[in-house]
Amino acid sequence: MTQAYDIVVVGAGMVGAALATGLGQDGFRVAVVDRAPAPAFDPDTAPDIRVSALSAGTERYLQRLGAWPQISAMRSTRYRRLAVWDETRHPLSTLLPRQLTEVEFDAANLDCAHLGHIVENSVTQRALWQAAEAEPGVTVLAGRGVSALEQDPDIATLTLDDGQRLQAQLVVGADGGQSRVRELAGIGIARNQYQQQAMVISARYRGPVADITWQGFYPSGPRAFLPLHSAGEQHPDESWASLVWYDAPAELARLKALTNTELLAEIQRSFPPQLPALTHIEARASFPIARQHAKRYFSGRVVLAGDAAHTINPLAGQGVNLGFQDAQCLQDQLREARRAGLDLASEPWLRRYEQLRRPANRRMMLAMDLFYHLFSNRIPPVHLLRNLGLGAARALPLARNQVTRYAMGLDDQLPAALKKLTERLPGLGRL
Repeated sequence: MTQAYDIVVVGAGMVGAALATGLGQDGFRVAVVDRAPAPAFDPDTAPDIRVSALSAGTERYLQRLGAWPQISAMRSTRYRRLAVWDETRHPLSTLLPRQLTEVEFDAANLDCAHLGHIVENSVTQRALWQAAEAEPGVTVLAGRGVSALEQDPDIATLTLDDGQRLQAQLVVGADGGQSRVRELAGIGIARNQYQQQAMVISARYRGPVADITWQGFYPSGPRAFLPLHSAGEQHPDESWASLVWYDAPAELARLKALTNTELLAEIQRSFPPQLPALTHIEARASFPIARQHAKRYFSGRVVLAGDAAHTINPLAGQGVNLGFQDAQCLQDQLREARRAGLDLASEPWLRRYEQLRRPANRRMMLAMDLFYHLFSNRIPPVHLLRNLGLGAARALPLARNQVTRYAMGLDDQLPAALKKLTERLPGLGRL
């Protein structure tokens, strides 16, 4: 049995579900395929260990898709401030007062109510599934994977693992960093594995919900605090948080082997003093981190979006925001192709999508790599350089706020000087 659609989106994660919803709102006939069932939500359970920092620009996009009210009705945590500082101790530190190397970004200085929201991935995904299923032109095929892909001059055909066949003018691979669609389309990737891994811990702490998210940088990697919601009636004086600890794989293996009580004490001892008093660890998980970039964003009747096209160092939590920007851009190009009466896989429109998104994604990749290499060492000149950089960011609020507005998705372009710097730095062309 073969079913025909305009577009098939493979991967109903946050980016794929958002793209399918937007395309459905534009009147396209869309099928969304995902191996997983619909994400569940129970307000009485502990938070999902996987969370994302959704920017203000992403919030506007999700509002437009109709998903934000559902997210707000479930769980989200607004943050108004973001802080970074250097925790590395070195004799050169005496050259600069410590307070000059601590930088705080505040929504009050940007004429906006907040910088973003910390939201569980499962909450965002569930809201987007609900939005997609509300569109008459969108069909969600859950619990099914892709086993084969055929591309003919006029049509693409996907065979699912249950034998069902789907035909469409265009197939979108939004199925993550290990994309099966990318593999079937023969699109290669450039990959760089970092020496660090990331450990994520879901924990409760004593006190009200915080409005600040922060990162302290150590030579072994940053340690971050992301506030979540109140712990509720069972623990009325406590709140949830997501902690991130970057370190060498051997060190994270040691930490994972500890009991919850031991790990709680280790975190409290090893994190910056700004960490509130922890009371309970609910869950922990670690994963390798890598930067990878598809050598092409499209091939024939296949186009990539989100992690299938690019993954970055998760230092600033920008990965999913970049994916949502991909979805918006691709939707715009497909809308224009249909308006012009052209095939949805017309090369000029897909090439335009890649020309718009690849440079923006590369710039964010490079920015995260610069942070990674600049802060993950004790080399004296580099240590002094990063402290001077943090001091400059503190002393130049206008430039700092411009960069922050770009990262939040409130402005479309980086400040000209910073954009020129990222374009000239070595290594960018290899990404």
